[in-house]
Amino acid sequence: MNLINNLIQKVEQVFQNFGLSDNLTILLRTVIVGLIIILLALLADFLTKRILVQSIRRIVARTKVKWDDILIKRRVFIRLAHLVPALILYYSAGFILADYPVIENFAIGLIKIYMILVVLLIIDNIINALHEIYHTFPVSENRPIKGYVQVVKIFFYFIAVILILAIILGKSPKGLLTGLSALAAVLLLVFKDTILGLVASIQLSANKMVKPGDWIEMPKFNADGTVFEITLNTVKVQNWDKTIVTIPTYSMVSDAFTNWKGMEESGGRRIKRSINIDMQSVKFCDDAMLKKFSRISVLKSYIETRKNEIEEYNKTNQIDDSVKVNGRRMTNLGTFRKYIEEYLRNHPKIHQDMTFLVRHLQPTEKGIPIEIYVFSNDQAWANYEAIQADIFDHILAVIPEFELRVFQNPTGADFLKLAD
Repeated sequence: MNLINNLIQKVEQVFQNFGLSDNLTILLRTVIVGLIIILLALLADFLTKRILVQSIRRIVARTKVKWDDILIKRRVFIRLAHLVPALILYYSAGFILADYPVIENFAIGLIKIYMILVVLLIIDNIINALHEIYHTFPVSENRPIKGYVQVVKIFFYFIAVILILAIILGKSPKGLLTGLSALAAVLLLVFKDTILGLVASIQLSANKMVKPGDWIEMPKFNADGTVFEITLNTVKVQNWDKTIVTIPTYSMVSDAFTNWKGMEESGGRRIKRSINIDMQSVKFCDDAMLKKFSRISVLKSYIETRKNEIEEYNKTNQIDDSVKVNGRRMTNLGTFRKYIEEYLRNHPKIHQDMTFLVRHLQPTEKGIPIEIYVFSNDQAWANYEAIQADIFDHILAVIPEFELRVFQNPTGADFLKLAD
């Protein structure tokens, strides 16, 4: 500061030597010294960026850790460099503009506002850097913190606005906060969505309800796809048709949705589909049919075991097997169901350690449904659909081998046959 005082005195002395009036001397002195200080501030900004920031870049380039690279990427040190000229101007303004108190107060106010904005940008960049550093840890995959990051940013933005308003209005920040407390109800109404979003974000994260990368389904919002972003107020989902749905965060807590994460983590994907068999094609197996079925490799052991079991039962109970309804007999539908079981047991793409059912459902006017309820061991959508299609292609093709018919509503071709 002594340097600035000496500079002011020397400049003033030069103008006085020219015989200028005091007012003009003060004005010219203020302008020239002010320009010199501004040039010094710009030079300090340039040197800080050129020397200090570049030195930091070279040091960071030699380190093996990643967090310092992220700080460089987020321009934290460049933002810090902007404080140097602001501090020079702030501490010089009182000396340069001492003879113009109104302009002095205005200039100092502008410099303060500038420094507040620079500090706010520095804090914002540091928060963004910390958020990016957090994403380098495995825990970030299950614990997104973007909502919390936004809350912290909003807090600092709010503080910055209060400080700037206090400077502009010439009041203390404490007084402004006291006045705002009277508007608490209005503020709650204005920030209702933000408050609800904050609470919902905490619940979603704490209860591990959803995270980026999860496949969710929420019919109310026509959402069926992958979550790619969770913020304080919204959850963004990219549907399978590539459309993007935006869901209010609090709706994820207040409304029901399906998260397919359990399926993805289980290692299997459910196949649940049925084929309707024409009930009129169901019948007992005769010897010719059993002989034919015995040649099917996956049924050979079953036919022999089942045949011996039935013969033993009928013999023990002295069943007259000349009448078909007496005793126990094998049916083509039961044998077909067993064939499906064995076929799926030997299928390389079916998960054998998860629920495995081939069952009859309630008969209807459309026949008797044979339902397959199993899990594929490949969860990729395209592969899953291919596996499912391959299984039912095969089953539909072998049904006639068991002298069964698939139930199907009559079509135009069927009516043409009747006409012929």
